[in-house]
Amino acid sequence: MEIYKILVVDDEPDLCEGLKLNLEIEGYEADTAYSAEEALEMDLTQYDLILLDVMMGKMSGFECARVIKRNPATANLPIIFCTAKNADDDMIAGLNLGADDYVTKPYNIRNILARIKSVLRRTERTGSGAPVQGAVAAAAKAEEVKQKRIIKEEGLVIDLDQIVCTIDEVPVRMPRKEFELLSLFMSNPGKIFSREDILQKVWSDEVVVVNRVVDVNVTRLRAKIGKYGKLIVTRSGYGYGFKV
Repeated sequence: MEIYKILVVDDEPDLCEGLKLNLEIEGYEADTAYSAEEALEMDLTQYDLILLDVMMGKMSGFECARVIKRNPATANLPIIFCTAKNADDDMIAGLNLGADDYVTKPYNIRNILARIKSVLRRTERTGSGAPVQGAVAAAAKAEEVKQKRIIKEEGLVIDLDQIVCTIDEVPVRMPRKEFELLSLFMSNPGKIFSREDILQKVWSDEVVVVNRVVDVNVTRLRAKIGKYGKLIVTRSGYGYGFKV
């Protein structure tokens, strides 16, 4: 069943990848672009919504939105501006360009996710958005499965908002990549990820990373979560998954 696909456009790579990870945990497909120019070179008709920063390099998010709205193929593509510009005039300018919402930095990920859901529901109901890849049932299923930001399996618990892992109610210190790896696995029980999939989702911000890095981090993660390490399974010749 197809799901919504979102493009995150921001010139801060860490912010882009953080949003991408949270969107994927919520059940969306997500891509990133680090400039307005890069985004405009992509096939934007494949997306259901764009999260667009305003202050970027040579071309601003406002200019990018003007180009998108002038193109008949993308004129109805929903846009949410995410920016540090919080003056009322800037917000009005963004909305006048045809944006569906405007979020100021620093923002809470729950706020972003709630606004995305609201915009997608609104554009789907009115039929004014880009061609929506998922039906109402798909959105409902994604929301039902992913609505809780706390994921628990026996005594192993991760809080995706607080970025905390606990084992039998005891907090466990965990490097960023290990937490993202565990989040990926626990958010997709029963799914096997190839090493290439894992590298793309967890190490996409690195210039050069070899497959061996995945194996080493999985080994460390298993050791760190103790008796629950058995929940991370290996499929020889393919990759890893959670409670398959």
